[in-house]
Amino acid sequence: MVRPIASLLTLLALTVAAAGCGSNAATATSPTDPVPTVEVFSDATLNRNGARVHPFAVQAPGTVTATLTTLDPDATVLIGLGLGTWNGVACNITIANDSATQGTVLIGTASAAGNLCLRVFDNGRLADTAGYVVTVTHY
Repeated sequence: MVRPIASLLTLLALTVAAAGCGSNAATATSPTDPVPTVEVFSDATLNRNGARVHPFAVQAPGTVTATLTTLDPDATVLIGLGLGTWNGVACNITIANDSATQGTVLIGTASAAGNLCLRVFDNGRLADTAGYVVTVTHY
């Protein structure tokens, strides 16, 4: 009866020894910083008393920055700019600037991956239509 246990122990010792002799050495990898995604919402026209919504998806928690890079024909006209969550139907604004001009920046934080949105809107100050470009940076 001692023999099967001794054989089993010998087989176990050989298996462990053979596993330690392989060339599949594990290498440690250092974590990498996530690379930001830049989305440009351009070729858009804002009508008087109108609004435009641009949904986008974030892949990781982190800072979300929206910059009103172009407002044409008048870079000084005041419009609304907002960031919020997108539910597939509506943009629920959580951060807004009702007096945005060209160069205005909104900064928020996404707590998790998910669907967000940018809303550009007239707050009653546009005399006519306005073209705009908004750059959104996120993770």
